[in-house]
Amino acid sequence: MFDRLIKLIGTENFEKINNKKILLVGVGGVGGFVLEALVRSGINDLTIYDADKIEITNLNRQIIATTKNVGKYKVDEAIKRMLEINNAISIKGIKEKIDAKTIQNLVKYDYIIDACDDINAKVLLIKYAITNNIKIISALGTGKRFSTEKIIFTTLNKTENDPLARVLRTKLKKEKISLKIPVVYSEELPSNSEKEISSCIFTPAIAGIKIAYYVLDDIIKNSSCQI
Repeated sequence: MFDRLIKLIGTENFEKINNKKILLVGVGGVGGFVLEALVRSGINDLTIYDADKIEITNLNRQIIATTKNVGKYKVDEAIKRMLEINNAISIKGIKEKIDAKTIQNLVKYDYIIDACDDINAKVLLIKYAITNNIKIISALGTGKRFSTEKIIFTTLNKTENDPLARVLRTKLKKEKISLKIPVVYSEELPSNSEKEISSCIFTPAIAGIKIAYYVLDDIIKNSSCQI
């Protein structure tokens, strides 16, 4: 199934991709597209965390959500979909949130992809990655935004106009943790201040694809995963 990808990037680079171990936290709007792109690009060993079930409001943007699986766990449906794409992959699903207890169960990964919207989980994942010398990239806010052109790569310390990033920076500063964490975020101002977050498919999908590309490109280039 990967013949055309191998023709594009070469056998050696494909083997690099195929041998990496990835942790993905969150398989919703952003994370679902990350997962889809990774599996279709040769990533063979994945662990995914998500405690949520699919809701009807997810149908407008989450690639794993259909009218047939509303009410089912995202992790289970994500695994089912990925095995239908490539039944040779090793994929482990955990229906839990990342917290002070579950973070202790993590093992050594080559990359951690943070696609969750839980601030405390983001802090824990960043700390874990730094402590264990694991590469990490985090997704920031895509809700209340529509423009795909404003989804960019940067580092957390360079983000602006993102409430999620602001809180994350504050928490990391208090713990004296570097803010030079690779992130994908939107330069677009949130559309409104309503409590209920408006959403579309475009921004989370592009953010997810960009994160997957960033990781794969980093594997091929064998870089330090910093911007």
